Amino acid sequence: MTSVSRINRLTPYMFLAPAVVLLVVALLYPIGYMIYASFLDWRPSQYIGEAEFVGLRNYINLWNDEAFRESFGVTLKFAAVVVTLEMFIGVGLALLLDRNLRGMAALRTIFILPMMIAPIVVGLMWRYMYHPTVGIFNRTLKDWGFEPIPWLSDGTWSFVAVIIADVWQWTPFIFILSLAALQSLPQSALEAAEIDGATDWQKVWHIKLPLMMPVLIVALLLRLIDAFKVLEVILVMTNGGPGLSTEILSLRIYRTAQEFQELGVAAAMSNYLLILLIILTTIMFLYNKGAENRAERLRAAAQEA
Repeated sequence: MTSVSRINRLTPYMFLAPAVVLLVVALLYPIGYMIYASFLDWRPSQYIGEAEFVGLRNYINLWNDEAFRESFGVTLKFAAVVVTLEMFIGVGLALLLDRNLRGMAALRTIFILPMMIAPIVVGLMWRYMYHPTVGIFNRTLKDWGFEPIPWLSDGTWSFVAVIIADVWQWTPFIFILSLAALQSLPQSALEAAEIDGATDWQKVWHIKLPLMMPVLIVALLLRLIDAFKVLEVILVMTNGGPGLSTEILSLRIYRTAQEFQELGVAAAMSNYLLILLIILTTIMFLYNKGAENRAERLRAAAQEA
């Protein structure tokens, strides 16, 4: 009997074992490898065991590297702008279209099409549209009597151009999640607010958005993490230029490893990015926990009413 109970206790761990092994091999080992490599002066021509151990030199030198600091700043600015715009536009569209409309299924399909296009194709498509002479934007401006815009040859405009491309591709992601959250809200809360004489804006601000907040926090976190890792679209559109105006950190890491052949330095950059994402994820999860508790209290109050 004792052996049977012991087997019963071990059974869940036996089922978890393959997943744990896969996690260690596919996630923890590469991260550990990257952390170890960041303490080395490692070049592609060497085995990792032949690289010189330099301690924290790569990390210290990066903070004295003006190009790295500028790329870090561009990354923060890019992520903040695109995620803010995508959240406002995506949630706004969901609130606007949260009703029974004819052709809603077809509209949703059209909305998610940008997400289904490969990033390389998105970068090429927008690069051609931003072309200074034959691109649709400058041709339209010329037809209307305006001067063409140097979309990809001016630092400020190139930053605006990559933001527009990212917002176009990923706003549907926020829209779909927000619409799903809206359609799963308890109708009792909305009906109680309507009986109390709440306006449409009051229902949005005091009922819908607080109940949607757990989903919105998860959507915000996913988009924030992805915004810090954008590579292909910017690589194809601007290659980080002109200058360093659109060189985000992931592109800097790629160039450091591929062009400058400094694998240890690239690993140190990756660890800086990893630390930043862990901090942001922790903050978002803590905030999401509070948002879930507030949403539960609001649902309970609506059911009591």
